[in-house]
Amino acid sequence: MRGYYPVDAVRTAESELFGRVAAGVPMQRAAYGLANVVAGELRERTGGVAGRSVTLLVGSGDNGGDALWAGAMLRRRGVAVSAVLLSPERAHALGLAALRRAGGRIREDVGSPDLVVDGIVGISGHGSLRPRAAELVAAVDVPIISVDLPSGVDPDTGAVDGPAVRADVTVAFGAYKPVHALAAPWCGRIELVPIGLRLPEAELAALEPGSIGAQWPVPGPYDDKYTQGVTGICAGSATYPGAAVLCTGAAVAATSGMVRYAGTGAAEVLANFPEVIAAETISSTGRVQAWVAGPGAGTDDFARERLSEILATDLPVVVDADALTLVAADPTLIAGRTAPTVLTPHAGEFARLTGADPGPDRVASVRDLAEKWQVTVLLKGRATLIAAPGRPTLINEAGGSWAATAGAGDVLSGVIGALLAAGRDPSWAAAAAARVHALAANLAAYAESPSGPGAPISASPLLQHIRPAIQTLRSYGIG
Repeated sequence: MRGYYPVDAVRTAESELFGRVAAGVPMQRAAYGLANVVAGELRERTGGVAGRSVTLLVGSGDNGGDALWAGAMLRRRGVAVSAVLLSPERAHALGLAALRRAGGRIREDVGSPDLVVDGIVGISGHGSLRPRAAELVAAVDVPIISVDLPSGVDPDTGAVDGPAVRADVTVAFGAYKPVHALAAPWCGRIELVPIGLRLPEAELAALEPGSIGAQWPVPGPYDDKYTQGVTGICAGSATYPGAAVLCTGAAVAATSGMVRYAGTGAAEVLANFPEVIAAETISSTGRVQAWVAGPGAGTDDFARERLSEILATDLPVVVDADALTLVAADPTLIAGRTAPTVLTPHAGEFARLTGADPGPDRVASVRDLAEKWQVTVLLKGRATLIAAPGRPTLINEAGGSWAATAGAGDVLSGVIGALLAAGRDPSWAAAAAARVHALAANLAAYAESPSGPGAPISASPLLQHIRPAIQTLRSYGIG
């Protein structure tokens, strides 16, 4: 897994590093990596390095020092380097001296460089940019490379509450921080520069694509349709038959076992997926290994009775959409469940469940709900979070928002349910499903022109790309 480390954990690791290497070595490692990334960007964007120009926006502290030392290294490679010192009296003295020795200049404005390096605020900073910094950043009309994180974005929560840098590239030192996943649109492409940190097990982590592909359930040599897991779907209604089709279709696409459907949308489901076994009631559905309940199912008394019947079983259950509304109105529906229970709210549904929006610290909010209710919670968003009691929180940064379309959540819940039926751990199932779901959305958006601009999608093409997404991840996992 890829770990994301909060400021306190990074500071502890840095203190340990400073005790076993010579003074200045970590900063030199960081600056060297930063200089290489800047040189690479110059080469990619302008066709060369020597003769190009870079402006450094330099704050106080070590981030500014990293930028200054990197500027000195770039200057020795023939780059014209200028620095704007936001706090001249607090600029990193050794870095500033090195830049001046190398021929770097100090200036008052951004000028007309090929690239700008944002070294304004490091991981110790909080809050938005101050007026002078905000004015300088607003004047930039070339790509920005941020040092460790975009200035003005909170390092631990990714929150932005005022002027901030929107970077094209962010160069992370030693460890990924939560901001790199929680505020990915502000970070741009992220490059990690190792500096020798010894880090503990991360409390916030992302599953690597190859590991998802390697562990995705596929038929073994002695499997049959029952041994791979049977998924039960209770979704859809006369008002929303499409939810039944999308949710059931996703379960069909995700694994190779069997899918049983219970609900009033059987005709529509079977018209699209004749391999599904349909029944009218929960009790007549037959044996399943996990249930998905809620998408488009309604919130009337009949829907509540079906949800209560499902939650009374000792099977894993994915609670989504309308079922979340019912649980928000009556949390006793899931109180005391010992079988895995996965709630999949978006921000509005989260507010109904808890009485409050997730707020700027989404990680803390989703962990709190998971602990209080003793369930697994998947909080949807571009950065989807999965929290379970006593477990590291998992995160999936989608790389875009193509899945922000009606019905996409129905597809996601169907994939999670299929993985639970196949016996996968609830946290892993939710995170792996989120990764496949996001990849399917991206594949669908670029299906017509992989090298061109993406186009808006709906849930139907997203569903059609679930299998290609799984195949892509499996190619990483078994390659």
